Amino acid sequence: MRLESERLILRKLEEADVDRMFLMDSDPEVMKYLGTPVKNIEESREIIRMIQKQYKENGVGRLAVIEKKSGLFIGWSGLKLLTIPVNGYVNTLDLGYRYIPEFWGKGYAMEAAKLSLDYGFNELNTDAVYAYADSGNTGSNHILRKLGFEKNGEFMESGVLCFWYELKREKYSGIL
Repeated sequence: MRLESERLILRKLEEADVDRMFLMDSDPEVMKYLGTPVKNIEESREIIRMIQKQYKENGVGRLAVIEKKSGLFIGWSGLKLLTIPVNGYVNTLDLGYRYIPEFWGKGYAMEAAKLSLDYGFNELNTDAVYAYADSGNTGSNHILRKLGFEKNGEFMESGVLCFWYELKREKYSGIL
């Protein structure tokens, strides 16, 4: 699987991404709303293996985001199949993303998310994509609303209030 825009390439995660993945996931600022930062590179290696397993078992999973200009892994984005219930939903597609801070504020999250949504609606033929974010994560909540997601619930995860979003096929306007 490979998705491409003017500035980005989204492709399956590879073992070679481990150093940049560790750089991202060990950063307390990146993990502020996501949990505990990873402590060693082996944890990042295991995350990559887990996502690679999702590709095989579910046909989808988060994708490495590569900045074309630099050729660097700058984060991950994409759809994954929720195989365990989140807010009561299971066997639905979830949009997620995470980036190295130096690449925040450049529009990459929107650009990559649009590629993923286009893939989900047009290639996977899904009727809806879901997403959720910590209620305090104003950046992620803003991106989801800007993409057209509608907040249709709230739930607690590990003692944290999260907002639950849905984007239905008929509301998706496609890649702009």
